[in-house]
Amino acid sequence: MPEQRGEILIWGAGAIGGLIGAYLARAGHQVLMVDTVAEHAAACSGPGLAVEGPVETFTQVVPCVTPGNVTGTFGIIILAVKAHATDDALTMLLPHLAADGFILSAQNGLNELTIAERAGLNRTMGAFVNFGADWIEPGKILFGNRGAVVVGELDALTKPRTEDMLQLLRDFEPDAVLTTDIWAYLWGKLAYGAMLFGTALTTDSMSYNFAHPRRRLALADLAREVMKVARAEGVDPKPFNGFDPAAYWPGAEPSLAEASLDALAAFNSKTAKTHSGIYRDLFVRKRRTEVDQQVGKIVEIAGGHGIEVPLLTRLVQLVHEIEDGKRDLSAETFNALEGIAP
Repeated sequence: MPEQRGEILIWGAGAIGGLIGAYLARAGHQVLMVDTVAEHAAACSGPGLAVEGPVETFTQVVPCVTPGNVTGTFGIIILAVKAHATDDALTMLLPHLAADGFILSAQNGLNELTIAERAGLNRTMGAFVNFGADWIEPGKILFGNRGAVVVGELDALTKPRTEDMLQLLRDFEPDAVLTTDIWAYLWGKLAYGAMLFGTALTTDSMSYNFAHPRRRLALADLAREVMKVARAEGVDPKPFNGFDPAAYWPGAEPSLAEASLDALAAFNSKTAKTHSGIYRDLFVRKRRTEVDQQVGKIVEIAGGHGIEVPLLTRLVQLVHEIEDGKRDLSAETFNALEGIAP
């Protein structure tokens, strides 16, 4: 199948899409990236995209255009935009998806549901990514650390195209794996992601928050609320990079959560990416986050099951208050989350 891939379209050339694009292009694959920031697109196409950090440093020219300059159709489209940009991106990219092509979501959240609704279940593939990367400036991305990369079909089947995508992604992450239960990984990332939203209420690093004697209790409670909803959905999340879902199941021994939190603090202490992308959205780039599409989505699903998730609900409120300039990232804001912890 590799010779049949043709050119791969990566929609969104930020921290995730840009990094994957640079590695695939360096491996010799035909890649075209799309990004709304014209200066970034010009830098990637011209002098090249500079990948920096402890993992590897190199510069790779990757053709990149703005959305209005995409022509033709593509059999493989990797979607790597922020969750709240998914619908708009789909409107622009669907005319460029070949009739027998598919979209791989390399995003955080449950965007596969939206993609499948608009493109079709058979034209959607899921992926879970947990490597650390930051978009620094046009033409420059920090690769802070390697992390889990998992690919799988939404219908739990393994097809020739799934195997092919695994081989393709291994040119980026050699330890990428295939799963027949991609939803288990996506829900695990939702729980971990809720914890990361919690760490972004302060200016302290992720590892500092996971090691903090008091804050880690609230972070664990966030994960527990997500796990209750996952169980109601019939999902059994998978572990990755220090996150152990079993530690946050209702009735789990507290020592399991302590061990998982220690592992998360250790994992995040070894990366050059000290803060989450959520923190960068709030504190550095001063823009809205994906809180509605990630944490808010869990709150919505919980409501459908009649499950109360007060901590997640409060987290959404606090992030919106930061986005609206009504709160700062601070210990006081984190305390406002803890104030309603059960």
